[in-house]
Amino acid sequence: MGTLLDAQDILGVYYTPNGKPVVGVNHVSVTIQEGEVLGLAGESGSGKSTLGSIISLTARSPLVVESGTVEIDGERQNLARMDRIPRTWRGAVVSMLPQGAMNSVSATMRIRDLVFDVMRAHDGKVSKDEALDRARDRLVSLGLPPRALDAYPHQLSGGMKQRVVTIISTLLNPRLLIADEPTSALDVSSQKALIEMLLEMLDKRIMSGVIFITHDLPALRTVATHIGVMYQGRMVETGPTDVIVDNPEHPYTQALLSSVLTPEPKYAKIRIEGMSSYDRSLFDAPEVKH
Repeated sequence: MGTLLDAQDILGVYYTPNGKPVVGVNHVSVTIQEGEVLGLAGESGSGKSTLGSIISLTARSPLVVESGTVEIDGERQNLARMDRIPRTWRGAVVSMLPQGAMNSVSATMRIRDLVFDVMRAHDGKVSKDEALDRARDRLVSLGLPPRALDAYPHQLSGGMKQRVVTIISTLLNPRLLIADEPTSALDVSSQKALIEMLLEMLDKRIMSGVIFITHDLPALRTVATHIGVMYQGRMVETGPTDVIVDNPEHPYTQALLSSVLTPEPKYAKIRIEGMSSYDRSLFDAPEVKH
């Protein structure tokens, strides 16, 4: 397997209204091999979703990417100059599955209309029939009913809605899919169905790698080949899933894993340990030149 993604030295800073910069991602580097699923874990505010938005080229103000590069299939782009990155990268090379994506869709828009809008945004010459045929074939290949295309968002269950929007996000067969908290609002059975579908899509080479962002560590153990743990905008520990789960080295990783509740009686009286100190460096933005 070759290297799919090589992202280096990413620095993302939020410039707040009072002028005080907040570091969202602090000089983070990420590498993913073909066929791998990298799970990004960490508490809320750790920087994992910010990192996902930068790599997926969807970062928006007040987030400013001050430095960093991303290379996919040997082609490297400067993340600090997203205006110079070819538009074809968005959706076709790297695709973002954002949190609650379907909740932002108009209630009067059928799924088939959303499919056409997504396809037309990347190929102005595509016909509606061509777009729907591709979506229909993709649904069938993954064992989902094609009739979902005729439904309105509110007519789909939460699990079905998330699987459908995942398929829509990958209609262009992106090399890398970034899934931001895709299972957070789902019940256990729907989480399982979505994870199984993502792994099937990898097997079918619909995409070649996944960054799976979540705070749900048990889910990561199921889906991820590798785990990266983020804290205060930094990547504090990375490694194969079994190594991170069974033998964590960083104090924050240890505290994060100890916070996972387990039903076994022998663990019932174990106290959850937290971090003993708070790192103020989140607000100490590196000096940047404009």
